[in-house]
Amino acid sequence: MSLHFLRNTPKGKEAEAWESTKEKFNELAVNGKLSRKNFGPCIGKKDESDQGFAGGLYDALARRNSISAVAEEGITLEQLRMFWQDITTEDVDSRLRLFFDMCDKNGDGLLSEEEVKEAIVLSASANKLANLKKQAASHAETIFNELDPQRRGIKMSQLATLLKGMVDCEEKKTKTQGRRSTTLANFFSTAEKLIHENWKRIWIITLWLTINLGLFLWKYYQYKNKGAYQIMGHCLCFAKGAAETLKLNMALILFPVCRRTLTKLRSSFLSNIIPFDDNLEFHKLIAIGIVIGTLVHVLMHLTCDFPKLVSCPNEKFLRILGSKFDDKQPSYLDLLGSVPGITGIAMILVMAFVFTLALQSFRKRALKFPKPFHHLGSFISFWFAHHLLILVYILLIIHGYFIFLTKDWTQKTTWMYIIVPVLIYATERIYSHFNESDHPVNIENAVVYKGKGAAVALYMSKPQGFEYKSGMYLFVKCPNISSFEWHPFSITSAPGDNYLSVHIKSLGDWTKKLREIFEKACPEENLQTRRGNLVRTETKAYSKYEQQNAGYPEILIKGPFGAPSQDFNKYDILLLIGLGIGATPFVSITKDVLNNIKANDLERGSNKIGPERVYFYWVTKEQESFEWFRGVMDDIADYDRDHVIEMHSHLSCMHEEGDATTALIAMIQKLQHEKCGVDVVSESRIVTHFGKPDWSDVLSRIASTHKSSQIGVFYCGLPTVAKQLKKLCQESSTDSTKFHFHKENF
Repeated sequence: MSLHFLRNTPKGKEAEAWESTKEKFNELAVNGKLSRKNFGPCIGKKDESDQGFAGGLYDALARRNSISAVAEEGITLEQLRMFWQDITTEDVDSRLRLFFDMCDKNGDGLLSEEEVKEAIVLSASANKLANLKKQAASHAETIFNELDPQRRGIKMSQLATLLKGMVDCEEKKTKTQGRRSTTLANFFSTAEKLIHENWKRIWIITLWLTINLGLFLWKYYQYKNKGAYQIMGHCLCFAKGAAETLKLNMALILFPVCRRTLTKLRSSFLSNIIPFDDNLEFHKLIAIGIVIGTLVHVLMHLTCDFPKLVSCPNEKFLRILGSKFDDKQPSYLDLLGSVPGITGIAMILVMAFVFTLALQSFRKRALKFPKPFHHLGSFISFWFAHHLLILVYILLIIHGYFIFLTKDWTQKTTWMYIIVPVLIYATERIYSHFNESDHPVNIENAVVYKGKGAAVALYMSKPQGFEYKSGMYLFVKCPNISSFEWHPFSITSAPGDNYLSVHIKSLGDWTKKLREIFEKACPEENLQTRRGNLVRTETKAYSKYEQQNAGYPEILIKGPFGAPSQDFNKYDILLLIGLGIGATPFVSITKDVLNNIKANDLERGSNKIGPERVYFYWVTKEQESFEWFRGVMDDIADYDRDHVIEMHSHLSCMHEEGDATTALIAMIQKLQHEKCGVDVVSESRIVTHFGKPDWSDVLSRIASTHKSSQIGVFYCGLPTVAKQLKKLCQESSTDSTKFHFHKENF
């Protein structure tokens, strides 16, 4: 049985952990004594939420070692050593006794209902479970109804029996180690997996680099054979070669953001060879190419070929380049003040500003600026700044037309590069602008969620002709907030539903304003989600549209647009992983699978529709977030009788299962679920897991269950976890079982 009081103490590292604790004692002790307040931080419980539980542990250890009176003034290092031995002991019964002593405040050997209630409050506080903390009295009553209906007091033996059924008693299975391979063999195996997983990206990037290199070399040698080379040398060749790559990349960078075009192409045969899911990553890669090309082009001109041009002997200049400059040798200022010079400088300034605001630290508000510049670090600044690139394209055409060394307009090729992508992009924008009314939506219902999980769920009438697949997203605009801003959100309704829904979490300025507006417009009952009522609208739109509130603000949508998740039907086995609000793309997929299950209109032996098995892992750090997701979880429990969907919800703010702070919660969870089929943490039919999942263990289990399968892994959440999952997918793939990783990008 596993019940531990300390985290992050690997087996065999106890001595090192104690040395670290001694160092903390020396830092925190005053006059050689460690106070009760500093006991938690000293043993590694630094969070404020842990302090109540740490204080209770301190008191129990003091009573256990008969030093309660002395401990009020603090404990010495020797006494801390005694405490340390008690909380790290390998003896299971000793740890159970310590846990019992923590709950038994008066030390009479029996737990009263009030003592259990206090222990639940401490456990709930340590795990940031505000709702459970409020219900501590009723949960204490549940435990007593199970263990001590006569209210005589719970004995140690009774609690131990129940705890042994709650706490995980199995050590994590050790992974079977394959045959050791040589470093060289391991290298080739890893390389083979990387190539197999990324061959689309590899050939596209290789093609892009090859074309860039080819254009650079072509223009380099073209100018090396011209008369201007005799004056400006290699500097001119480098500048012109870089300029040619700039023309290409300024054209290519528009294609990845032509969303409607990509959505159409995603459904074509081209999706088999082109990684459309990586459109934004390729957009960023091309931007890097533009930055490099710009730097080379500008530096070669300003620091090399311009100085050589103005310092060239006049006779030589007139003989070689006189006709290109109307037989007048320019000065350095003449070159800078020319049309190419002015347009070039203007482009550099605008692009530097736009590219800076596009950095993640600016877009995600990682940087804080004083007024009046505080709006620079935001998504809206990034969005508006990107529209300045229209000016850059105009300047680019002018710059390319008035270049010095070319007079023939057929050789001024800048416009030839960018005309097609500019027209495609402009057509998309113009079409969207004049066709916003093609998708009018009525807000049939809205639910506002308060607290840390603050969000708003919008249930809209499904526009005629609005055809979409699960996993797609749309753009939302609220004119009451801004007449310009469009924001992307995953569609959370399924294609078979007779309504359209999105769930929007309050994260930025725009989303917070949206929630505030709907909070004022919503009926009072829609502000307090309740089990069995509004919560159920997560999967069931209101059938009575007369409930529509005329006071809801106007909402415009455009879309739908393609996303990686829409390819879920390509796989028989799915692993869906959503972090926080990142679960929204997979809500639609889950509903779609459930709708197929509900329909039940296929005879056995006929062709199946949809995946054979779906593993859905949702990780959230806020208990309040369960409110908007509860309906989906309940529907899975109600309708998925064949267990096609295996749902795992994890609350990451909680300590892991087996931790002393979760022991009582696990006990309550089991009793409550057995009694009425409801989980005490999520208040749904699905039991919540404590802490974060072990992704390595998850993939290993799925691989062993579904051998010789192609498994689609779809993820939406933090980039750091994406890197970890992508690496694990590569490592877990074998010759017969393949994990195909897909990450959502907006």
